[in-house]
This record gives sequence, structure tokens and C-alpha cells, in this order.
Amino acid sequence: MAVAERRAFAHKINRTVAAEVRKQVSRERSGSPHSSRRCSSSLGVPLTEVIEPLDFEDVLLSRPPDAEPGPLRDLVEFPADDLELLLQPRECRTTEPGIPEDGKLDAQVRAAVEMYTEDWIIAHRRYQHLSTAYSPITLETQRERQKGLTRQVFEQDASGDERSSPDDSDDPRHSSGSPDDTPRSSGASGIFDLRNLAADSLLPSLLERAAPEDVDRRNEALRRQHRSRALLTLYPAPDEDEAVERCSRPEPPREHFGQRILVKCLSLKFEIEIEPIFGILALYDVREKKKISENFYFDLNSDSMKGLLRAHGTHPAISTLARSAIFSVTYPSPDIFLVIKLEKVLQQGDISECCEPYMVMKEVDTAKNKEKLEKLRLAAEQFCTRLGRYRMPFAWTAVHLANIVSSAGQSDRDSDSEGERRPTWTDRRRRGPQDRTSSGDDACSFSGFRPATLTVTNFFKQEAERLSDEDLFKFLADMRRPTSLLRRLRPVTAQLKIDISPAPENPHFCLSPELLHVKPYPDPRGRPTKEILEFPAREVYAPHTSYRNLLYVYPHSLNFSSRQGSVRNLTVRVQYMAGEDPSQALPVIFGKSSCSEFTREAFTPVVYHNKSPEFYEEFKLRLPACVTENHYLLFTFYHVSCQPRPGTALETPVGFTWIPLLQHGRLRTGPFCLPVSVDQPPPSYSMLTPDVALPGMRWVDGHKGVFSVELTAVSSVHPQDPYLDKFFTLVHVLEEGAFPFRLKDAVLNESTVEQELRASLVALRLASPEPLVAFSHHVLDKLVRLVVRPPIIGGQIVNLGRVAFEAMAHVVSLVHRSLEAAQDARGHCPLLAAYVYYAFRLPGTEPSLPGGAPPVTLQPATLAHGPGRPASLYLARSKSISSSNPDLAVAPGSVDDEVSRILASKLLHEELALQWVVSGSAVREAVLQHAWFFFQLMVKSMALHLLLGQKLDTPRKLRFPGRFLDDIAALVGSVGLEVITRVHKDVELAEHLNASLAFFLSDLLSLVDRGFVFSLVRAHYKQVATRLQSAPNPAVLLTLRMDFTRILCGHEHYVTLNLPCCPLSPPASPSPSVSSTTSQSSTFSSQAPDPKVISMFELSGSFRQQHFLAGLLLTELALALEPEAEGASLLHKKAISAVHSLLCGHDADPRYAEATVKARVAELYLPLLSLARDTLPRLHDFAEGPGQRSRLASMLDSDTEGEGDMGGTINPSVAMAIAGGPLAPGSRASISQGPATAARSGCALSAESSRTLLVCVLWVLKNAEPALLQRWAADLALPQLGRLLDLLYLCLAAFEYKGKKAFERINSLTFKKSLDMKARLEEAILGTIGARQEMVRRSRERSPFGNQENVRWRKSVTHWRQTSDRVDKTKDEMEHEALVDGNLATEASLVVLDTLEIIVQTVMLSEARESILGAVLKVVLYSLGSAQSALFLQHGLATQRALVSKFPELLFEEDTELCADLCLRLLRHCGSRISAIRTHASASLYLLMRQNFEIGNNFARVKMQVTMSLSSLVGTTQNFSEEHLRRSLKTILTYAEEDVGLRDSTFAEQVQDLMFNLHMILTDTVKMKEHQEDPEMLIDLMYRIARGYQGSPDLRLTWLQNMAGKHAELGNHAEAAQCMVHAAALVAEYLALLEDSRHLPVGCVSFQNISSNVLEESAISDDILSPDEEGFCSGKHFTELGLVGLLEQAAAYFTMGGLYEAVNEVYKTLIPILEAHRDYKKLAAVHGKLQEAFTKIMHQSSGWERVFGTYFRVGFYGARFGDLDEQEFVYKEPSITKLAEISHRLEEFYTERFGEDVVQIIKDSNPVDKTKLDPQKAYIQITYVEPHFDTYELKDRVTYFDRNYGLRTFLFCTPFTPDGRAHGELPEQHKRKTLLSTDHAFPYIKTRIRVCHREETVLTPVEVAIEDMQKKTRELAFATEQDPPDAKMLQMVLQGSVGPTVNQGPLEVAQVFLAEIPQDPKLFRHHNKLRLCFKDFCKKCEDALRKNKALIGPDQKEYHRELERNYSRLREALQPLLTQRLPQLLAPNTAGFRNSLNRTSFRKADL
Repeated sequence: MAVAERRAFAHKINRTVAAEVRKQVSRERSGSPHSSRRCSSSLGVPLTEVIEPLDFEDVLLSRPPDAEPGPLRDLVEFPADDLELLLQPRECRTTEPGIPEDGKLDAQVRAAVEMYTEDWIIAHRRYQHLSTAYSPITLETQRERQKGLTRQVFEQDASGDERSSPDDSDDPRHSSGSPDDTPRSSGASGIFDLRNLAADSLLPSLLERAAPEDVDRRNEALRRQHRSRALLTLYPAPDEDEAVERCSRPEPPREHFGQRILVKCLSLKFEIEIEPIFGILALYDVREKKKISENFYFDLNSDSMKGLLRAHGTHPAISTLARSAIFSVTYPSPDIFLVIKLEKVLQQGDISECCEPYMVMKEVDTAKNKEKLEKLRLAAEQFCTRLGRYRMPFAWTAVHLANIVSSAGQSDRDSDSEGERRPTWTDRRRRGPQDRTSSGDDACSFSGFRPATLTVTNFFKQEAERLSDEDLFKFLADMRRPTSLLRRLRPVTAQLKIDISPAPENPHFCLSPELLHVKPYPDPRGRPTKEILEFPAREVYAPHTSYRNLLYVYPHSLNFSSRQGSVRNLTVRVQYMAGEDPSQALPVIFGKSSCSEFTREAFTPVVYHNKSPEFYEEFKLRLPACVTENHYLLFTFYHVSCQPRPGTALETPVGFTWIPLLQHGRLRTGPFCLPVSVDQPPPSYSMLTPDVALPGMRWVDGHKGVFSVELTAVSSVHPQDPYLDKFFTLVHVLEEGAFPFRLKDAVLNESTVEQELRASLVALRLASPEPLVAFSHHVLDKLVRLVVRPPIIGGQIVNLGRVAFEAMAHVVSLVHRSLEAAQDARGHCPLLAAYVYYAFRLPGTEPSLPGGAPPVTLQPATLAHGPGRPASLYLARSKSISSSNPDLAVAPGSVDDEVSRILASKLLHEELALQWVVSGSAVREAVLQHAWFFFQLMVKSMALHLLLGQKLDTPRKLRFPGRFLDDIAALVGSVGLEVITRVHKDVELAEHLNASLAFFLSDLLSLVDRGFVFSLVRAHYKQVATRLQSAPNPAVLLTLRMDFTRILCGHEHYVTLNLPCCPLSPPASPSPSVSSTTSQSSTFSSQAPDPKVISMFELSGSFRQQHFLAGLLLTELALALEPEAEGASLLHKKAISAVHSLLCGHDADPRYAEATVKARVAELYLPLLSLARDTLPRLHDFAEGPGQRSRLASMLDSDTEGEGDMGGTINPSVAMAIAGGPLAPGSRASISQGPATAARSGCALSAESSRTLLVCVLWVLKNAEPALLQRWAADLALPQLGRLLDLLYLCLAAFEYKGKKAFERINSLTFKKSLDMKARLEEAILGTIGARQEMVRRSRERSPFGNQENVRWRKSVTHWRQTSDRVDKTKDEMEHEALVDGNLATEASLVVLDTLEIIVQTVMLSEARESILGAVLKVVLYSLGSAQSALFLQHGLATQRALVSKFPELLFEEDTELCADLCLRLLRHCGSRISAIRTHASASLYLLMRQNFEIGNNFARVKMQVTMSLSSLVGTTQNFSEEHLRRSLKTILTYAEEDVGLRDSTFAEQVQDLMFNLHMILTDTVKMKEHQEDPEMLIDLMYRIARGYQGSPDLRLTWLQNMAGKHAELGNHAEAAQCMVHAAALVAEYLALLEDSRHLPVGCVSFQNISSNVLEESAISDDILSPDEEGFCSGKHFTELGLVGLLEQAAAYFTMGGLYEAVNEVYKTLIPILEAHRDYKKLAAVHGKLQEAFTKIMHQSSGWERVFGTYFRVGFYGARFGDLDEQEFVYKEPSITKLAEISHRLEEFYTERFGEDVVQIIKDSNPVDKTKLDPQKAYIQITYVEPHFDTYELKDRVTYFDRNYGLRTFLFCTPFTPDGRAHGELPEQHKRKTLLSTDHAFPYIKTRIRVCHREETVLTPVEVAIEDMQKKTRELAFATEQDPPDAKMLQMVLQGSVGPTVNQGPLEVAQVFLAEIPQDPKLFRHHNKLRLCFKDFCKKCEDALRKNKALIGPDQKEYHRELERNYSRLREALQPLLTQRLPQLLAPNTAGFRNSLNRTSFRKADL
């Protein structure tokens, strides 16, 4: 395809058809009623379309560079030094480089050496670290910046520290007052107290009358001081999960290590010491059956033992004296053993014989065995002298490492292996389980255990037949079994002490495996520690970073069984030969222990008399840098004669074999089985392998393989992979140009080499992964070189671009696949990232020549080089020809020199882009999978091209040729398309591609024409937009697009890219009015709105065009916040998080620290204000309370439907505010209950997202230019301004300080959860949300992706995510959190205050100013009411004073609510514990009074409000400090005295009166405070205070509500309900005075049915109250609506208390009012509730289900009780309270008050004799009492409820005998009945009522007997008539009645009282009555027996007969007693009778 066509096609990819876009826009418009934002006319272009940005470079060129003043200049353009080239020296671990010195290296080695030594080359963006992508804002960085914050002082934190006044306790006034005291303490003393108090300091200039402008200016200056610079450092750091832009510089490539273990060999001691012993250590993995480390040789012999070998030893090199080694384990597993083998000098005899002495002799027997030992020593000495150079196997043992690691107790089980660095930003996913530690098996880590010292005591002797590794693995596996065979063997006892510990980070005195000194190496003479090379158990993928070239030789076995002659003690000698002359053995074999460092030969240990020995030996060789064809390994086999026989040589050669090391240029490794020649081989044998049968040679066993040996190389020069070898060989051949060349069997010449090279490139994908990764840097370098410098073969340029590109794609793919586990969150492979960042360089680029001619930019695409092409064709394409590039090899040939030089060099980035665009599908797929790599490669190539070509001064438009940019455009288009199309198939790939593309464009912004990049971004956006219409799940695409935008905005020059300084901003100061912030002419009315200003604050076309990136970001946010946006909650979070993260970045960025600069930056975010304002209805409502969301907007906007506040809530907003809750400002109460739900469209934002959005809004308000904000505010329409105020209100609520206590409480909860829960709970309680909505809401919150596991944002929880990670925080951390939260709250409130001031300035002269100022004042009031710091309150109160002085009519003419609220706030702050707050609050209160006075010569209104506020304040605030409030009162007095202006008026006098009045109220409250713990006393006091306000209904109402609140808190619902009924009656009385409406209650009388107590409220009559007096009954409750509210609450409380009958009575009063209002909705609700109540009554008719209360009489005796002494009360306790409980409670309470041993409970109920009591003690008498009713009452009190409601009379009985005992014999048993009457009926508005009347009756013994018999008879009757019958109960009663053994039973009673007729005729009547009782009793017994007979079964017949017999006995005994007649029964009753038959006696006893 021709190039031109291809490019055109590439462009078509991203052209969206205009008609499509129009269609989409129209569809969106018609579709949504809410899309006002999308299509508002002011914006011009809909938000869904991306506007064409300005041409960045042109704009910059058109602006003179010095247009901007000072600090702003840096915002105009990127700094000149933005890009720089860094050469970072490569870190070398060792002190010597360790590179081969020999000069003639072949190309491959030279390339490797070069690669391992050259410095890293880094194209560095100097300011990149300032972007949030590189220095993220995290919890830690926030902490760092938060240092040095000042602690803000808060009232709620101060409360715990200061107690109230120190002299509280001994002040006589504080003794508890009785409820009957006068309602006020005497006036005089109060006045005196107040006079003597000290006032707080006065505000100096308060009384001066200054111009409002000056006041404002002064206030503003004060507000500006001590402000925190960066708002967002006080807010929790942005959510890590969203940080898609997060990058980190890759770690430079380093040598790979596993977990490192340090093993120190301390000592080795046998029972006998006769000869030297040598040790070998190595690690083995049993599961993998692999030796996983090289050997470590150690020698712990004493000097005397070493001396025995003097004859053989050279001077030992220090490196061979090491006794400690560091092992590295990449894959730790429980199957790793540390194997220790011991060897000794060869001696005669097999291993068992040689071990015998060690096993038999014991150290303790040394003396006994002296001779034997001498003998052995002599023998040993001889052997050492003769055979010292040979060794023999001796013993071995193994240590199971897992045991050591676990038993040593890991200090940190989870430490990661060093090999695995933590990914840089929070793991998103893709970490499979295989990654816990590097091993997936049982997690087992060798990195964090405690060091252990081991003593190994048992060694196993080596067995000659079982020396191989196979046998060793069998032994090790066996060792792990509990019944190990090894345990049965007789051990060699010895003591080997070793230390095992995790290796330190940088150990000193360390030698690398090549014996180089590892840094730090303080002193070359120190004993070294060796690093032992690891042979990892499985593949390790890590690139080589240093030169290493080692060869290991492992002889396995030798079979000489068929070899003739004396060949028994066999050893193998190994030599590395560089020729066939024996002198050519090279000294490259590493020495073992105590010998020279390198040797020329080495021997295997000898197995005695064994013709086919096995070996375990390992020889380590250092390969020469240049291995040549004539290098080979020579093995010589010797027979060693152990006995010195004359004529026998010590060693006899018995065989030879060899291995040539190179074959076809490749190193030979692997297992070999070699034939062995008997004779010395002939000359030049080494060129052939021993497999070739040379003529005339004798071979052992007929040329069969008898010697098995293995070679392994650990080399960073030889890849040991056929494909890599071939590739490198070919490339090097081409570089050297040495043809012809032999490759394997073929000979390559120039004609065939190209084909071979292409084939080898294709074959690279077959290379095995481990070497490919290890040599990845080499391979990639070579591929880059082939692309950029096409080889010239035979004078022709061979263009390998395409093949090399494909090979590169496959290599990258393979490397990725191998390192899947190590990828970071974005799917990048750290190894490749490090390659691009550090290692990649442009081949042969040196900075260009002085001539400055840039390197050639010619790019011959893929033109074939056919001979027929004229040279001119090539030249035609060249834009510039370099005549000076000496690096190009000039090969003479068909193309002339000039052209070939040009064509031979290409630019990598151009070539990459081209190849990518034209690549075929298979390759394209591979490239797409890892697009990030190619993008980064291109970017670095471009950067190097600019840096090395010194092109940075070239204008950006000329830096790169147009063709290249076209390719880039095509590429971006196609990759963008891939993102969009794959998103539904493979989300993960789409995410990665999307991010890679975004990062690529972001990088391009630093290199190329920025306008061009913007056009690419726009094209991509258009593509996404087109796709969005048809996408099945648009949320996924939107998420990706948001990530894309966020990454672009993460650019370090983001601000500059938005052209912040170009004049879309309004002209500097068009009219003098605006320039001065205080001027007041810029108003709504005077000027037309300024379109320029408006466009700055909206996402207008001009805004998005100029501030292109900011426009994109905010547009994303706007679209996400649209009501019908898909997948909303997720998108909200993403979009808001992106903005938040950017703003945090700006706050932390030193470049924008100056205020002017920051104001410019803030201009980029101005539309955020309008966005948040429009989203207001869907933000989380922090101000808690239904329907308050658009509180102020609805006040100002006549069109919006008012979301009325809840009808009448329990307390007026006043009391609500005191309780610390927010005010309900916009409460235009409607009679309908609950908010009239405005259409809250769309998905609400979570608390977390809302809070973050609000903090961003505050950031903009804080940093934007005030003059600009003012002009904007001036242009806003009223409703918009209202919404803006609402937004500020919400900000105050969202950032309110929670207090230290809260932090301690929510320590384990995360704050956000509790916030959300609180909101949910409230919704549930207030009924604004049903279960169904809850469900809908939940389903809405689910992810738009359905439930896919690999989605990255799972954590939509916790607003303070930090807290969720660790539960328990330290005290310091909580302190710190509280400190930061306090600062945030203060700063947020101050920003709101600044903004309010701006709004006030703006609206000074507008017509609608009243309503706006009212709304402003509400926000100010709210801010004063929430928990605020002292600092803020000073400014807030100053602002409030300024507002009131400028607009007094706001408070004094408009509605009272504002004035009431303000008074309450001020009073509350007057009582603050913090003097600064008091100072300002008292100043404000004083000025408020003065203002009110000046308007009308009295300040009745303020007086009234202040008095009411004080009452409610006192009643509801727990920790209220009256002492501080008194000081404030005194301060106000002082102001009044000093105020010169009002000297002549009555003002000072009135102030004084008011202050004294308040002081009185306070004195009462002190008492209340004392009784805080005693609920009864507290309620009594409140009751008393309320009674004191009988003359002022407002206050009485307030106190009744306070009481109700208190009762509800204590769970006394009935009492709370009564308080509400009283309150309602009070209001009804007042309403009745105003007008008599038929539907209203007449007054209290109407409430009589609910409670007889209500009549108290009728005390209010006309003489006290004139309804029209100002300020009287002005609260919102004194309206019909208020009445409805009170009644509803009463009903609610009654329902809670289970008094359903009373509910009905309440509704009887309520229903007529609702009917009159035609409020059918409420009526429906009321009738529903009535139905519920009646249903419950039906279900609970018996009454046991609801128990109303238990009553006790409590008497107090003793002077200690003060007013309570000798008072009696009836207490109402919760149902089923036991006597013990109340007794315990009171005793405990008063003990606490009076001290130990003072309180005594009187245990009986007898009358108390005061004289017998100890005056020092306090006595309490408690008796259980029951309600009592007269018989006539019982007719009316039918139900259980009736008998428990409206109780005034109570009864208790006390048994006694004449001699003082309680119980005695029947004839003397008396009973006292006591009846108590109370002042009021229960339930009342308090739970204890005083007893007002007491009446006692004494019953004689016979009367007692009559009562008992009547009771028994009643019981029998009840048991008999019970339905259904209960046989058990019946039998119990019967048994008790007729049983013969009943003590004091019926029979005994009859015998005592009826046996004889009494003497005293007065008693005849009783006698007769008792007799009748007995007759009745007998009759009832008979009935009962009859009933019982009918009930019993056959088994109980006998029992029944027994009962019958008993009964007949009883009847017979009674018969004579019942038949006798009384003589005078019918005689008339004389006056002298004891009046015991009157109503008080028998009537009452007749229970």
C-alpha cells in the first residue's frame, strides 16, 4: 500500500461524522429534563462534545514574554531546563570491577563487558517530581506537612480540663433546696454577688462608633492573620485506589538475591584429635531434588593439625580461610537442608575402619587410651606426609533449615523476600497467591527469624557405595520421617557449632563468588565471609547486570570394573588446558580451604579399594574471557597406592579423557558420558571429542562411555541457548564483517547471511525464557541497533526494521509472561521499565558535531532495495542530509557513499511509529498487549534525539517532521479505537492500554507541539463519544475516559498547559468600583452581568477552549454529577477524587506557593463552584435533619416549593440548637408533617464524595481572587445565590469539629461509617425512608460492571480510610487527628466567613437584600452554633456584630426566630470556659441590646429572648458553666456603665435589671446542677422553676419541654407525655384568649380527660397576660400549628409508654383541628395510629403484657436532708421494680452524697419516732404501696388501664402485736392499714409526688381473721371458676384449705375465735361475721372438691379420697362451732361501739 494512501487512511480512523454528533446532542437534549447543564445556552457547545482547543504554541508566540508580572511569569511556559540528560554511574557491588583484562576479546564478550560497565543514561524531566504522579499525597506526606500546626482551642475539649469554681462545695447557697422553696432566692444577695464579680476584659474599640467600611476592613485584616496556608493538607489524603496516574521511577537493575542466610562455623571438636578434618557446606532442596548452592569449604583445624600438612601446603590465601558464608535462597521451602560433609586425608583402610576410633574412643578415657592414641597419631602423621594432597570421604550430617527458622521464632512472619519489591501504588489486583513469599508452597520465610546457634553432635559415616547425590536425597527424605533408619546407625560423635542468622543488609568483609571484595570492605586483612552462589530451585527471571563467567564440573561416577591391572584407589585429576602441552594448564580452578586461591589441577577424594567409585565432588572454574577452539578440560585418572612399597609410584595414571569447551562457537555444558583412553592421547587430539575413535588408541571397555561427568556454566557472557547464541553470533559477524563465517555445519557468506539473520530473528521467540530474560538487555539493544542501523551487506542496506520490530514485540511479550507475578498495578514489567529508563540508549549517538547539523531525520520507510531504483528516489525523501556522521560505516557498492550513509541511519521513534502503524494483526496484538513499552521507548528515543541533537531550542512545531506526527496521530487513533472496542471483552487490557495511551500523550506534551497533542486528545474523546451512544454499558467507557483525563492532568506542568495567564480572565480593573473590595457599587442592579466573568465561572466554550485540560476534567465531573449519569456513585467518586488529588498537588507544590500565583491556579477551577451549587440537592446532608437541604435557596426563590421543616418538633429550633444540634433555619413550617419531598432526582452522593467535593469548593473559595468572586456573586440570580449560601451552610456542617472524645470513641470505627449510619438511622426513625427505598438505594450503589472480581475500585467505604487499616491508635495519633480536625474545621469556617463577607459586600444595595441578608445571617448563626474554635468565634462574632450594626432591621423587624437564635448563641458563648470567646460574646450581646434600645427606647424583645434562651440553655445543657456566664453578665454591666453615649437614658438601668434577673435564674440552676445525679430532685427543681414562670407562658413552655426531654432521656414516657399535655394546655389557654374557634380546645378544661392535673395551667388569666404585648407568647408554639405539634408529641410519648387509651384522648382534641384545616393526609395518619392503639389494647387486655409502674412510699428523716427532712413521697418506679432495687439505689445515691456510714435504711414500715434517731445520720424508710380504690370507684375503673391511671390514693398494711413483734399468736395478731393521698394524680409531670394526707386504721385480731378467711374463700372461688380449669392450682388451694396439718389453718382460727361467745357485746358483730365467713368457706370447699373430682384421672382417685376425708373431718370439727347462736346479735347498735364498721374500716378491708 502506498505510503500516502496509508496515511490518509490512518487519519480517517478518527474523524467522527458531524451529523452523528448533532444527533447525539439532540437525543441527549430531548431525553432528559435535567440536562440543563448539558445544553444551557450560555455554554454554546454541549458538554458531551470536546471543544477545539486554542493552538497552544501560537498563543504563546503571540504573547510577549514579559506580559506577566513577576511570579506569574513562570506559569506562562515550561521552564527552559525542563528536560535534561543524566548519566548515572552504574552501581558496582565490588571494589574491583571484576572485568577481564586480557586485551583481545571477541565481539560478544566485548559487547557484554561494555554493557556491564557503561553508565545509565536517563532522559530526565527535571520538574516531574512535582507532579502528583511522582510525589503522591499520602498519609505520610500529609503528616509531614501537618507538623507545626497550632492547636485550636475548642469549648468541648476545654470542658473536661477546668472544673467549675473551686469554692463550690463550701458555699452555703449550694445546699440542696426543697422543692417548696420560693421560686427565686432573695434578690439582695444575688445583686451583691454580681457586683463583686470580676468582669472579663473589654474589647477596646467596641463602644466607639466607626464607619461600617472601616469596621469591615479591620475585621478582614484580622481574619487574614494566622491562617493555614494549605487547606488540603488538613483533609485526609486522596484515595490511593483512584490514583491511576501514580508512577514511580523503576529501580535500577541489580543483581538478583533471594533471602540471605549467614552461616558461621564456630568450632568442630571430636572425641579424639589425631588428624586434620575438612568441612564442606551446601544447601539441598529435597522436594526439587536439587543442590541449590555451590559448596562452601571450611577448615576449623587447630594450628598443630594444620602443621601435619606443611609438606603439601603453599601459603594459604586469605580468601580460603573463610569460616562464614552467606547463602541466598530465592524459593524458601520447608524442604531445604544444610548438608555438612567432612573429609580427611586419604589413609589405608576403608571408611568404616577409619571411623572406628572416632566412634569407640571417648574423650573422658584419654588417659586410658594413651598408647592407642599415640599410635594413631603417628600413623596419621605418616599418611599426611605421604598422601596429604588426597582426601577421602569421612562423615556427613544435615540440618533441617525450616526447624531453625520456625523454632527461632520469626519476629516478622510477613516480611517479603528481597526479590519481591512492593508494587508502588496500592496493589490493585493480579497478585496471585503464588506471590506471598517468592514460593507458593507452604509459606516459609528465611528472612526474619531470630539468630540461632546450633551444636550438631551426631554425624553419619559415609558409605562407600552410597556417595552420590541420589543417595543423599534418599537419606534426607528419610531423615524427616520420625522412624528414620539413620537414627539406628551408630553415629560418629562430635561437636560442630554453627550460627545461623538472617544476613545483615551490608555485611563487611564479604567476597563475591568470584572472590572480589564486596563493598564495604574496611580492611583487606580481615577474615572474609564468602557469598555462596545460588543455583535456584526453579527459574529466576532477572537480567544480568555484572560480568560473571564460571564453570562447574561435577564428576559423577567412573566404571573401571573391566580395566585390567591394579586400579583400586582411584582419583580423577581435572585441568583446564589452553593447549596440549602440560604447561598450558591454566590456573583457573578455585582453591578450597587453607590453600592457594587458584590452582592448575584438582583431585576428587579417593574411595579405598573401589574399582567403580561414585563422586560428590564439585570443581569450580573461572572461565577465561575468551574461550577458544583449543580450550578443553582434561581428566586424568590415577591409581594411588596407599602403602609405601619400594618401586611403586605414589600415583599411576590409568586413563585419560577430555571435553573440548567450544563447539560451533558455543560453550559445551550439560551431562557427558565419556569413553576413557588407556594410553596418552596422540597430538592435536583436543580438537576432536573422545567419542571419535582415534586410530591406534586403546580404550577402556571398548570405547564405551565409562566416566560420567556434568558441566554447568553460570555465565553472563554465554547465553547457553541455541537461538540466542545464533542470534548474537550473526549480529556480531555482521558488525565485524568477517565473511565467510562458519555457523554449525554451514558456511555463511554475504549472500546467505541476510536470510539466516531474518530466520534467527523470527526464531528468537523460541528461546527459553530464563536466558532470554537474563540477556534481555543485550537482545533489545541488538534489535534496536538493527532497526536504527540497518546492516550493510555486500554494499546493500538490508532493511530489517519490520522483522526486528516483530522480534522485539515477541521478546517483550516473552519477558512479560515470565515475570507475570512481578508486574505492577498497571501491568508493567519492572524489568523492562528499568531497561527503558536506565539502559536504553540510541546506538552510537554522541552529541552532534560543532557544526550543529542535527542527526539525519531521513526515514526510508520500507522501500525495497532493488537494483533498479535510481539513487535520486532515496534523496527525494530526505528532508535534511547529514554530511557529517562519521559513525556510519561506508561500504562501497551500488549506492553512492553519500546516500548509503544517509539511509543507513534511522531514528528509532520514527521507525517504531511507522512499523507499529503498518504492522500485521499478529504482531499488532503482541504490541498492544505491552503497548506501554513501545510508547516509553519512543518517548525516550525522542527525548534523547532532542537532547543529543541539541534541538531543545528549536520551536516545538519544527522539532519533528510532519510524517512522523502523522504516524503518531494514526497510531493514537488506532490504539484509542482498540481501547474502546476491547473494553467489553477484556476490561483489564483496555484499562492498561487506556493508561498507556494517556501516559504517552502526557509525555509527548513535554516533547512535541502541544497543540498537536491536544488535537489528539480531542480526537480520542470524539471516538469515545461516538461509541458511548451504542455502548451497552457506558459507565465502563466513562470510567476509562476519566482515568485517561486524570493521567493527562497529572502532568507536572498541568497549570501551564491550561494557559492560566491568557486574557479570558476579566480585564484587570475595568471600573474603579470593583477594584476596591469594600466599594459597594457593583451590585445586581447597577450593571448588566459581565459575560466575561460569567464565562469564567461556567464550563463555557471559551473556558474549555482556553483551559483545555481543566475543561476536560471539570466536564467529566459535570457529566458524572448529572442526575441521570450511569453508574453514578462510582463515577462521582472517581471524578471528585481526580479534582481533589490535583488540588492537593497544587497545595503541596512550591511553584504555586505565592498567593497571586495560587489565585491564577484557582481560576482554572472556578466552574467547580457552579457545579457544586447545582449538585446541592444530591449532596449528603451533613446538617442532619430532614428537608433542610435547600433551606436558604427556597427562602430566596419564590418558585421552588419550600421543603418545609418538620411540623412541630419536640423543641423549638432554640432548644435544638442548645443540645448542640443544628438550627433548622428555613423552617417555614407547614402543617403537614415531614418534608414535602422535592423531586430529589438522580443518585445521591455518598458522605465521603460529598465531603471531598465540598473541600474542593472551599479550596477554590479560599484561593480565588476576592474581587473576582465579588463580581460573580453580583451577577447571580437570587435562587442561585440562595443555593450558594446553602452550599456554604453545608460546608460548615460537613467540617464541624467532632471533639477529642469523638476521636477516642470512633477509634475502632471509621468515622465515615458512623456518619452514614447516623444519617440512615435518622432517616429510619423520622420515617423519611422506607425499606423499599433502602433497597433501591443499595442496588443503585452497586458497581456498573455488574459483579466482576477484578474491578479495581472495591473500596467505596470509609472516608478516613487511614483509620480502617489499624484499629487501635495510640494516644498521640488521636491527639494529632483531633489537632488536624480542629484546624480543618477552623479553616473551613473561616473560608465560609470570608465568602459571606464578599456576598454581603455585593448585595449591600440590591433590592432583594433583605431576604439575602436574612439567609446570610442564618449561615452565620449556624456557624456560631456549631462546635467552633475560639479563633473562629472571635472572627465570627465580629462579623455578626458588623452585620447587626449595618442591618438592624433584620433582627428587630423581621421574624423573631433570628433574634431568638442569635440570643441563644450569644448566651451560650457567654458561658464559655474560654475567656476570649466570652469577651467577644458579651460584647456582641451588649451591642445587640443597645441596637434594640436605639430603635425603640426599650429592648423588650431582646430581654424576652435572652431570658427564654437562658432558661432553655440551663435546662438542656449538661456541662453548662454558670460561673463563667456570671462573669459575662458582669462584663455586660461594665459595658453599660462605661457607655458614654447612653448615659442619659434608662438603658443602663434596664440592662442592670435584666442582668440581675438572669443572675437569679442562674442561681436556681446551680441547684439543678448539684442534683444532676438525682433524677427526682432534678425534676423537682425543673418543676419548681417552671412554676416560677407561671406568669410568662413562653418560659413555662420552655421548661415543660425541658422536663419532657429529661423524662424521655430517663425512659419515663408517661411523664414526658404529661409534660407535653401540660404544654398543649398552656398553648390552648393562650389561643382561647386570642379568639374562640369552634375547632380549638376551650383551654385546659378540654384536657381534663387526659389528666386531672392539667387544670394547673389555667392560672394564666387576662390580668397577667395581655396577648398583644411585644415579645410575649411569640414563640412558634403559640400557634395552631404549634399546638398540633405538641399534641402529636404527647401522643407519641403515650404510645411509647404503652398508654394507648390516653392516645385516644389526645387525638380527640387533635382531630377537630385537623378537620378544620382539611388536612386529610394527617387525618389518615392519625386514624391509622388510633387503629394501632386500639388493636394493641385488645391484644393486651389482661394487662400483664404492659406493666405500668410500681409505687413506693419513701420517707426522709434527718437534718442532713435539709428541705426533705420528714417529707413523705410516693415514688413511681419502672414496672416490676423490687423493693431491694429502689432501696439500693437510694442508699447508694445518698451514701455518695453524704459519705459512708451516714445513710441508714429503716427496714420496717412502723411509724418513725424522731427522738430515737441519731441526729448525725440520714434515715430513709421505703415501703411498697399499692393503688387503692373505694368500692364506688371500682365501678368505673373496669380495665387494667383504668386501675393504673390517675392514681391519688395508696395503701400499705403493717402487721403488729401488742408486745412490739410483727407477728404473733392468732389472738394477738393486729394489723395497721395506712392510706396515703398525694397532691397530684399519677402519672404527673414528675415521678415523685408529695404525700398530702395520711389516714390510719387498726384492725383487731378478729378483724384480721375475718380478712384472712375472706381472702381464702376468694382464692377457692377463683380456682374453682377458672376457665379453662387448672387442676394443679385447684388442688394446691384445696390442700391449703382442708389439709390437716395447716399451721394457723382455718380450723385453728375457728377454735380460737368461735369456741366461746365473747364477753364484750361489742364483738358480737365480728363473731357473727366470722361465722358467716366460715359457712361460705365450707360451701366453697365443697364446690372445689366437686370440681376436682370431675378433673382428675384414675391415678389421682386415692388422692382425691384423702382430700374428701380431710374435708369431712374439718366439717365435723367446725360443725359445733358454727351452730351456736349469739344472744344479742340483733340488738340495736349503741353509740358506744368502737367505730370499726365505718367506711374506713370494713369498706376498705373488703378487698
